[in-house]
Amino acid sequence: MNVFTGQLADPSATTLLRFATAGSVDDGKSTLVGRLLYDSKSVLTDQLEAVEHASRNRGQDAPDLALLTDGLRAEREQGITIDVAYRYFTTARRRFILADTPGHVQYTRNMVTGASTAELAVVLVDARNGVVEQTRRHAAVAALLRVPHVVLAVNKMDLVDYAEPVFAEIAREFTAYARRLGIAAVTAIPISALVGDNVVEPSAHMDWYGGPTVLEHLETVSVDDHDLAGRHARFPVQYVIRPQTAAHPDYRGYAGQIAAGAFRVGEQVTVLPSGRTSRISGIDLLGRPVDEAWAPQSVTLLLDDDIDISRGDLLVPSGDAPATTQDVEATVCHVADRPLAVGQRVLLKHTTRTVKAVVREIPSRLTLDGLSPHPEPGQLVANDIGRVRIRTAQPLALDGYADCRRTGSFLLIDPADGTTLSAGMVGAAFAAATTPPARVGAVRSEDPDAG
Repeated sequence: MNVFTGQLADPSATTLLRFATAGSVDDGKSTLVGRLLYDSKSVLTDQLEAVEHASRNRGQDAPDLALLTDGLRAEREQGITIDVAYRYFTTARRRFILADTPGHVQYTRNMVTGASTAELAVVLVDARNGVVEQTRRHAAVAALLRVPHVVLAVNKMDLVDYAEPVFAEIAREFTAYARRLGIAAVTAIPISALVGDNVVEPSAHMDWYGGPTVLEHLETVSVDDHDLAGRHARFPVQYVIRPQTAAHPDYRGYAGQIAAGAFRVGEQVTVLPSGRTSRISGIDLLGRPVDEAWAPQSVTLLLDDDIDISRGDLLVPSGDAPATTQDVEATVCHVADRPLAVGQRVLLKHTTRTVKAVVREIPSRLTLDGLSPHPEPGQLVANDIGRVRIRTAQPLALDGYADCRRTGSFLLIDPADGTTLSAGMVGAAFAAATTPPARVGAVRSEDPDAG
């Protein structure tokens, strides 16, 4: 029998935070997540029993909290995370969706999946090792994905005698690197996930630290800057509904999920890429008419005019339409084992629209150590981050990724077998931030024009 040992939050009274964890192998990501779940009393009894059983089989006396997220048998056998593990939990102050991403370099691409919808990224560093190449790679991915908040969790402080200078030096190095990436907000927290220091409860061993615990920061960090409802209104058409019933003989609706912004009855809209215009005559939400709907609601829009609209078209306010283009310049994270090469023919999937395309150029590949571009690499291999120029067979209505994650992103797909090759961000690039580095252990106000 499943027994929930925590307190359920009222969904209508709490906000939702999506966050991802990342770090090098054995930095303690899964242990941190397990500690968060365990100490916040968000673990079902059968889950805890399964972890205790698996821990005993591995010869451990105490439950290995990392196994709360390392759910795959292969992961438990190896003691590592090889896939993105999603968990859902609540506290009295907030609801959470977390993604525990892999640490191995060959699974860096999985972080793109885990962090693509995150409002916050927790980057773990082993206090004994400091900032390493994978730390820089994960910070780079977080910057490219425009994750609004980054937490630097300096883990295993118990193994360096809780020394403040060790923490301060790691925080200084990471925040300086994050600044160069254009990350505007970094909160550094010294922790020991194994024993629980500064995860849910304040540490008794680090009285020199006066900032929040990890959970306290997760519960209080602002998510207003990721509010989709306040952005440019975008509605990708997923399905055309024509029931042809006696009650609704002329019903013709366009169903989908609002990607950003809000739509209202009576508003004039433009259909892209055709450019035809009409006016919203009705909005159906959960089987009932409403006057207004906003992201991320799934709705059906009805228009005054019977015009040609199909899956893949984009409805936008007539006064706020993005330009359409067949030439796409973007930054991509290459996720496939097979390379992406100049001249390669691909499919480009943007929202609900998929078109044929060809890779015209790969101007540069990012060198993470010095954040310098490696010019004209010719191809990108797994886990590479690079700039590409693509020509599409049909025009697309694209936003910049910094303006809208949903309509500013795309996938490159192998037309032969449907394999996802790369995840792209329109116009995304590393910007040199002009803001000063974050103070160690304190939440710094964000610069809305940075990152």
